[in-house]
This record gives sequence, structure tokens and C-alpha cells, in this order.
Amino acid sequence: MATRRIAIDAHQPDPAVIAEAAAVLRAGGLVAFPTETVYGLGAPAMDEAAVRRVFEAKGRPENKPLIIHLSRVEQVERVARHVPDLAWGLMRRFFPGPLTLVLPRHPRVPDVVTAGGDTVGVRMPDHAVAHALIECLGEPLAAPSANRSGARSAVSADEVLADLDGRIDLVLDAGPAPLRVPSTVLDLTSDPPRILRQGALPAAEIRKWVPDLVE
Repeated sequence: MATRRIAIDAHQPDPAVIAEAAAVLRAGGLVAFPTETVYGLGAPAMDEAAVRRVFEAKGRPENKPLIIHLSRVEQVERVARHVPDLAWGLMRRFFPGPLTLVLPRHPRVPDVVTAGGDTVGVRMPDHAVAHALIECLGEPLAAPSANRSGARSAVSADEVLADLDGRIDLVLDAGPAPLRVPSTVLDLTSDPPRILRQGALPAAEIRKWVPDLVE
């Protein structure tokens, strides 16, 4: 199949284009979309078959979990079975933004998303296109970076197509991702909390709210 590419305004995305992309997702297709960090490759988080297509398109090992992307803070309770007070505080401070929180997984989340583990990573991207797409879809998106497994994270539609042309259905092209660095991943199921991946949000900023942070 040929991968379609649609240009979209990064700040005021066309609702018709967003609706078209959401329809692709509902039909089981894969959509690459911009975030403030890198481009993501999305599938509805609760659609096991669609999520498996993400792994196939990327050539991603099944033992590597995916991050679930939200458009509203309250959506976290759909995918996490317990949200500690610390998590709510960090979400109020850093969501939307380049922080992924690892929380206890809700049983409704398919095994393929979490690689069979009992935790799930969640974040809320700070990008109008990503927000509009998740809102229009009406449910969170499971999305790793939109590139072949092992390659550098794609930060533009050109880079997405260089890796995934013909392997996914649609790319929403909003220009380069502003930060060009993946999100910082913070494990809140660890005591004390531990950074699993250094990223766009500096550890020093997190430490202001998590004094016992382990890097």
C-alpha cells in the first residue's frame, strides 16, 4: 500500500483532516502523527489487532512495551488501576509535556501494549495535532516513535516516510517536532521513583517535585 501524507497546521489543525485520520484509526489502520518530542505511530490502545500492526510495521520486538498517549488527565484512570497522589501532582505540573509516567496497569489494557508486564507508561503530548486526534478518536493512543525499530526517532514526516513508507496508512505532516528528543520516562511503581529514560524534561525539574528521585 502507498502511505498517504496530509499536511496539517501544527497550531490550528483542520478538523476535517483530524476526522479523516481518526476514521483510519477506527478502521484498524496506522497513523503517524506529530508530538512536541518526536513523531508517534498510533493505534487505539484498546484495539489489540491494531496495536499488533504497530509492532509489525516497525519490526519492533514484542518484549518492548508502548507508551499510551492521552488528551485529558482523567483518561489515565482508563489505563492505570492505581494512580498515586504523586502521579496526580506531576500530571498537574507537567502534563501536557514531555514526561511519561509508569503506573500500575489496568487489566483492560491489552498485553501487547505492555509486553505482558503489570505496568503501563502514559503521557499527554503538548501538540495541538496529537491532542485533536486523540480527542476526535475518543480514546487513548498507543504509540511508539514512528520509525523502524532500532533507528533514530523520527522528528519529521520525511523521516517517517523514509522508514515506514508503504508500511503504514497515513502521516499527518505538521512540520518538524519542536523538541526533537523523546519524553523522559519516570517509573512511579519503583520506590523511590526512578528515571528509566533521560529525555526532553530535565531530571532537575522532576527532582523539585520528587526529592528522592533516582537517575
